Amino acid sequence: MRGELPVPGGYPGRVLDRSRTIGLLFNSVTFAAFLPVVLVVYYALSQRRQNLWLLAASYLFYGWWDWRFLSLILLSTLVDYAAGLGIDRSEREGGRKAWLAVSVVVNLGILGFFKYFNFFAESFAAMITPLGLEASTVTLDFVLPVGISFYTFQTMSYTIDVYRGRLAPARDPLTFALYVAYFPQLVAGPIERATRLLPQLQAPRRVTADHLSTGGVLILLGLFKKVVLADSVAGGVDAVFASPAGHSSAVLLRAAYLFTIQIYCDFSGYSDIARGVSRLFGIELMENFQQPYLSTNITEHWRRWHVSLSSWLRDYVYIPLGGNRLGHARTYVNVMTTMLLGGLWHGANWTFVIWGAIHGAYLVIHRALVGDRKIPERMRVTGLRSGLVFIVKLLVTMHLIVLTFVFFRSPNVGMALEYLWGIVSMRGGEPFGWLNPAMLLLLLLMVDVPQYLRRDHTVVLRASWPVRGGYYAFLLLTLVIMGGAASEPFIYFQF
Repeated sequence: MRGELPVPGGYPGRVLDRSRTIGLLFNSVTFAAFLPVVLVVYYALSQRRQNLWLLAASYLFYGWWDWRFLSLILLSTLVDYAAGLGIDRSEREGGRKAWLAVSVVVNLGILGFFKYFNFFAESFAAMITPLGLEASTVTLDFVLPVGISFYTFQTMSYTIDVYRGRLAPARDPLTFALYVAYFPQLVAGPIERATRLLPQLQAPRRVTADHLSTGGVLILLGLFKKVVLADSVAGGVDAVFASPAGHSSAVLLRAAYLFTIQIYCDFSGYSDIARGVSRLFGIELMENFQQPYLSTNITEHWRRWHVSLSSWLRDYVYIPLGGNRLGHARTYVNVMTTMLLGGLWHGANWTFVIWGAIHGAYLVIHRALVGDRKIPERMRVTGLRSGLVFIVKLLVTMHLIVLTFVFFRSPNVGMALEYLWGIVSMRGGEPFGWLNPAMLLLLLLMVDVPQYLRRDHTVVLRASWPVRGGYYAFLLLTLVIMGGAASEPFIYFQF
């Protein structure tokens, strides 16, 4: 029997068990009590003791979900700390490669066992059955450790960078343990590189008024996206995707639009909160989202969506495969391979593989048609025509993304195809209902457009006091009104 996993809505193909989702959610009262205590003690300590306190808080944060999961974090920490030192001390290339292999095998072994064992066992059985062979499929019943894909990729990047000579190994096991388990970004990213985060943990930190103001704004914006925008439509989206055959084409299309907004607000909301909380400690995390739905092509979308994962796949998969250095055909193969792995990273389900494959095909087609060529000056459009071209490109890109999210959200491939057929068949019944999607989109644009235009997630701090006051009041009022509903786990906790 497949294990029950702590995921919102119980998808894809999984059963929701809310008793296992009790953890320190950013949008919970428990976390609202946890964070001030951690901050007050943190501000009173020296840098060395701050790291020790943050590590204890991080282990408590993660252990709150299930204390047994801590053993996996400790194992990854010990293996990669030793591997980093081993790579640095090895005089021969063979020894360096052996230590790197230990890190990669252990990390991918843990990830593969907990996340993909049942998937590959069942897929293998399904493949050989048409050949007249029978397989006794062995599956395991366990809970998927929260955030395992995120911290596995994070620790692997450390040993790879040490091997490549881009980073000196961490000598202090306490600091390295904090790098692996740092609670603001532990369970859903961003996937931080050691080259960026470790130096901040190794150096003394001074929290300034700017840290507090920008951190507070990011937390407020993240909660607004999560509680007001994402959670408000979660139940309706779950109901439609659970039984697409029972709904009209208009309602299916509406739910696809709403999920596209939901997943972005849910995940980018988490990233905003993580960055805001981290700034309260004087530690800067990378921007994981840069208004991706305002992209005018699929390549730009992937430069703005889940930046820490897309850049990780670029640097540790795409470029080592050869990148774009080995001709057009090999470049296309490398793009497809990278995106297939990116899809599989999200979960043990063929829906994710297909989602990655479609995005890979989009990227290959866009590269084949456009490549790195620049538009000649005489062909560039300006003024009103430029604005119309921008909107058309944005809408086309957006609908290509909506299509892929039908696979991402569906429990299995069959239901995804049924969902898409339900849309194109023009099945009558319930009307579309524009109000909810239009209101959500308007509220989202209110946040994203100013950030996009000024390239600053805390652009509201540049506004006058009356504008800022009205903006904060609106966000807080909607949070108070919408905050009475039960807290929904963040979607990306399942990955």
